Amino acid sequence: MSKKVILLGPVPPPYGGVAIFTSRLFELVKSRGVHLWTYAGSQLKAGSTSRFNQRRLGFIPLLLRGGYRARIIDSSHFLVEHPNPVLLTIWLLLRLLLRFQWVKVLHDGSLPARSKSFGPVRKLLCKLSVSSVDEFIAVNDNIGSWLQVEMGVTQKVSVINALLPLHQDHSDVTFNDREQLTKHKRLVCSTGVFVPSYGFKHVADCVERIRRDSGEDIGLVLIDGSFASDKSYRAEVLRHRDWIIVLENVPHEQVLEIFRRSDLFIRGFCFEGYGLSRIEAIWSGTPVVAAQGEERRGMLLYDFGDEEGLLRQARRALFEPQEGELRKWAAQFQREAEVNLGRWLKVLRQDPAQIVS
Repeated sequence: MSKKVILLGPVPPPYGGVAIFTSRLFELVKSRGVHLWTYAGSQLKAGSTSRFNQRRLGFIPLLLRGGYRARIIDSSHFLVEHPNPVLLTIWLLLRLLLRFQWVKVLHDGSLPARSKSFGPVRKLLCKLSVSSVDEFIAVNDNIGSWLQVEMGVTQKVSVINALLPLHQDHSDVTFNDREQLTKHKRLVCSTGVFVPSYGFKHVADCVERIRRDSGEDIGLVLIDGSFASDKSYRAEVLRHRDWIIVLENVPHEQVLEIFRRSDLFIRGFCFEGYGLSRIEAIWSGTPVVAAQGEERRGMLLYDFGDEEGLLRQARRALFEPQEGELRKWAAQFQREAEVNLGRWLKVLRQDPAQIVS
């Protein structure tokens, strides 16, 4: 008898990269008997889905009802990346009782850097959780190396990035903010949240200088995932800048439409796990300027915090676009997404030949 396969992770909203990955992967496999257990978002897809509140220990009844000897592909944050002592303890006890397989997917590009500042308790929890996992999937080489070198894991570690194929038909997209995006001659777009590590202030300062130097009417669209917020930082970014448009909890299909309408996408996050939004912008035909990260092909790069470097690359992307290069890399990433899908299907014990994207 084959094992029950369960995807555990967030779905939108909010529209972070992990939520988009979980939602998209489930969309591709839901007809094959894969189950989804999610603790965030409200847009549950059709099929075998269950929503729970992890703060109220909602995964306990799910595990007791359906976790026995299951294979759980875990993209959650509260067991390894930000280990909660109560949740982790209960999870490990139930794992012993129910004998399920724990396959941990690590998306958090900040984890290798953050782990250096862990206090004794958090370090112990992280060691305990990591030692209890059956198998790891890391979305980039840096996370995989951290697991093997810094954490000394002996379990299997695979590196499979989170890029999956997208639907190519955009004809049914209904866009809620069309009027806001047409009031400026040109558009720059960025995604993240209003905390310093996502670099919205750097992006806004950059666009302000280009507006001043070029005299062009350039609007900046900040797509706020809203999963974190620093109110004073937000106020600093937006102060006296009526040319900034803030959109919150934008459905993923509309994010792609915004990319297609933009002249430039800037991704200023300093701890990029893989960087799905960068690739999606390239798929949309939009030039990308991004802080250094795991994926860098087809993009103009700068070091996070180097505002002059960001300004230089943004000007180059806006005024010297390389459309042929964008098309080349868009096709390459599409091929790689298809290969990635096949690898994820094997993780989920699914036959790639029977999955239609």
